Formats: sequence, structure tokens, C-alpha cells
Amino acid sequence: MGKEDKAIESKLSANGKTLLEKRYLLRNAKGKVAEKPDELFSRVAKAIARVDSSYGYSVEKTEDNFYQVMADLEFLPNSPTLMNAGTELGQLSACFVLPVEDSLKSIFKSLQDMSLIHQSGGGTGFSFSDLRPEGDPVRSTEGVASGPLSFMTIFDKATDVIKQGGRRRGANMGVLRVDHPDIIEFIRAKENEDLLRNFNLSVGVTDEFMEAVSQDRDYALVNPRTGKVEKRLKARDVFDRIVTCACQTGDPGLLFLDEINRKHPLSAVGTIESTNPCGEVPLLPYESCNLGSINLARMVKEEAIDWQKLKETVHTGVHFLDNVIDANKYPLPEIEQKTKQNRKIGLGVMGFAAMLARLGIPYDCEEGITTRGSFPNLPRSTLARDYPAMRNATVNTVAPTGSLSIIANTTSGIEPMFALTYRRNVMGTRLTEIDPVFEEMARKHGFYSTQLMEEVAETGSLQNSPNIPENTRRVFATALEIQPRWHVRMQAAFQKHVDNAVAKTVNLPHEATVEDFREIYMLAYRLKCNF
Repeated sequence: MGKEDKAIESKLSANGKTLLEKRYLLRNAKGKVAEKPDELFSRVAKAIARVDSSYGYSVEKTEDNFYQVMADLEFLPNSPTLMNAGTELGQLSACFVLPVEDSLKSIFKSLQDMSLIHQSGGGTGFSFSDLRPEGDPVRSTEGVASGPLSFMTIFDKATDVIKQGGRRRGANMGVLRVDHPDIIEFIRAKENEDLLRNFNLSVGVTDEFMEAVSQDRDYALVNPRTGKVEKRLKARDVFDRIVTCACQTGDPGLLFLDEINRKHPLSAVGTIESTNPCGEVPLLPYESCNLGSINLARMVKEEAIDWQKLKETVHTGVHFLDNVIDANKYPLPEIEQKTKQNRKIGLGVMGFAAMLARLGIPYDCEEGITTRGSFPNLPRSTLARDYPAMRNATVNTVAPTGSLSIIANTTSGIEPMFALTYRRNVMGTRLTEIDPVFEEMARKHGFYSTQLMEEVAETGSLQNSPNIPENTRRVFATALEIQPRWHVRMQAAFQKHVDNAVAKTVNLPHEATVEDFREIYMLAYRLKCNF
């Protein structure tokens, strides 16, 4: 093992090493691991830096920069880039949205396109809102339509048998507008536990609908084929059905379509109707987006944010993700064309809660809340009013970073610490984790003991440890110990500065009521969250 590999190995947790071996490191023809972590980062850096030769930049210098931020776990790109950069597959994007138009030809083309994307390592989002409702006449066969849900089950079954890039199961986002005649069936879909297991579901809601909920008015259901009103429903009854099903099954979520499109810089190019599977990247049909995350836990120096280091890492991250657009091998020509026209990227963060802990700031407080030319469609963008040049139509997003945060040994996205110790299941392997910042701060501030670690391992919490200072207990409050409104407020605080969207889990206790869900959804709408 060389010096560089030893240095990287020392930064990785046991769980990070296990995950890399299980999912990311290349394997030989016999299925055995054929590269080390430093070789993975070198492979990725080399493949992405090569793009700089087209722009007259120093490839060697760029490669060194890219390698260093990954090897130091300061920045990591999304999983398909780590898996596929420098390989024959070469598909590097995580997020795609595909159109589904009201014809069998379009529906099954989207099904085929989804299969190719999943096979190459990506996840897909769809709006099924253009499909005619169940029972609507089909003139060509003199039959009747089976409705959006019936076709969604076909997409779901296909996803079951295809793994993303051969290493993980595919994932989908399914959206239906709240004014579609089949909306009640869509809302209730997950009441059947065996239905749509590979889909996250979101109801696309409008300002008009949310105002009707607030004012207790009815609203129209419109047939997308004819444009005619089929019937009217009480908005509050539909909203109650949404929050009841969300409380019981976890789905559907809400997609605030008007808010998303108000913020979309390319409204002249098209209307956004769906997102990637986790909801943090709203995209036009046939767009893709590649993501990367900065590890904020490594942006702290002497109990203060190292702003210069953060600035440099942001520049490197944007440079990296922009290069990915050119280095990518796209699964479809339509996706390559649309992606290169708009050049959307999603630079986000992970380790936010770990950073706050290192700074001694509780998650649930006000302090915690507080060069290459333009993309081709800039003239048609709202950004053209304020900027003479802009490389990427969108730049930042906040992804869940479930796997990346394990590799980086930090907290996920902008989530609070889920527990101070917990177990994960990764590809059939049970991984036990002790939060590294908690252990570090316990040793630093003199309250570390084997007995305390055993107590925390048993409960996952500090709140019943009276010998720990109150402020420390607040700093290390876990996700379920933080009031839901603080989760939403944190999401909204980030959303103000994010031009895509923010993936965020609002953790609720087992005894949470339908009213709790209603308050969360209404608060998210009032605070102008996208999702």
C-alpha cells in the first residue's frame, strides 16, 4: 500500500471502506475488487479533468485539484460518477426526467428510455399528468383508457428487474397534477403496500389549489385530453386525503409547481412538471443533472468556518461538475442535446449537522438557520436580464447524500444527526456507526468515557445523560428530538439560496397525527419550499 492510499485509508471509516468495496471499487472478470480507494479517486479525477484540454487549461493541474478534494473527503460527486468515470459505461449523471405523452408509442418509449437510464446508473422522474383518465374513450380502438396508475405499475415492474449500473435497484419519481381526474386514486396508491414500491409519489399542487384549501373552496378536475372540467372537488377534502395517506404510508409528497416554475430560469424553454426521484432537482423533460456535495464538516478550522477553503472548494466543485457535462456518455441523444443546451449542475452540501456541532451551534436555533462562457440557452433565460454571461442554468442543490456521507464519514445533506450511534444496512451488510464528531467532541471537552459510549449505543441519544452539560445535549440533539417545524425552517432557509431544490426528511415520532402532517405541508408552502 502506497503513502497516498494509506493517507486515504486513515480518513475512511470502517463503514466507508465497506461501502466502497461493496458498491464503488472496480472489479475484475472474476468479480474480485481490482482497485483501491486512491485508485478510484485517481480514475475519476483523470477522466473528468481530461475535458480541460478542450478549453486550453492545464489538465495535470486540474486532475491534481480534483483528486485532492476527493481524497481529502472535502468534495464527492454523485454515485454514477464515482462508479463509471473512466470506464466503458461512462454514464455519470444521477438525475433524469423523461416525458410521458398521451399515446402508447410515447408511453412505451419512455419505458424503454427509463430502462436504459436505470441500467446505466441513473434515476428517473415522470409526470403522468398528460395521460387521459381511467374510463376515457380511446378513439383508435373504440375502447377506454386504463388511466395513469395502470401504466405506472408497468414502469414499476420494469424497475424491479433492472439494477442501476448493475449495482443498485432503480428509483423513480411519479407526479400527478392535483387537478387530474384520477388524483384520488393516485393519492391512495400506496395504501396497497405491494403497489409502486419503486416510486416516490408527489402530487403536483398549484397556488390556486392551495388557496382553495385555505379558503375552503372547491376546485376543478380537468381532463388533459379535452381540456374540459369533469367535476369539482372540495380542495380541503383532497388535501386532507393527501395528509392522511402521507401519515399512513409516507406518500404522497407535495410538489409546489408554481413556486418551482417561478424560480426556473428557463421558463421560456419549457415548464417543469417533475423532479428526480429524491425531489431535489426539478428538470425539464429529457434533462439530466449531475450532482456533487461539499463536506462542510471539513470546512471548520479552530472552531470557525474556514471561508477561504470553502470558497476554493466551491470553485473546484463547480469546475468538476461542469466538466462532467462534457465527459459524460449519455444514454439517449435527446438527453445529451438538452443537457448541453442548459448545462444544469447541482453542487450541494453534506456534513451540515457535523459542522454545526463542531461550531457548538444547536441545529434547532436561529443561528443554525441563518470563467468558460455561457450555457447556450442563456438568451432565453430569465438570468439574461441580470448577467451578461452564465455558464450553468442552475448551479446548486441539496441532495440526500446517503451513500456519499458514509464514504465521507459525516452527516447526510442538511439533516440533523439521526442518532449518535445506529446501524445501517448496505447491500446486505449491517454497519454500526458512532457519530465521529460526537466522539471527537466528547474527547475534546472531557466527557468521553466507555460507559457513556455504551449508554449512547443503547439509546442513540444524550438527552437522558444528566452529567452532560445542557448546551452539549442541545448541540447533539438527534433528528427525532428536534421539533418538526425546525426541520422545515431549515429546509426553507437553504431553499432561499438554492436554485434547484432541497432534499430534506422531516422526522416525526411514531405517534404523529394527521394534523401534524397538515401543519408541516402548510408551513412548507408558506415558507416557499419547492418540495
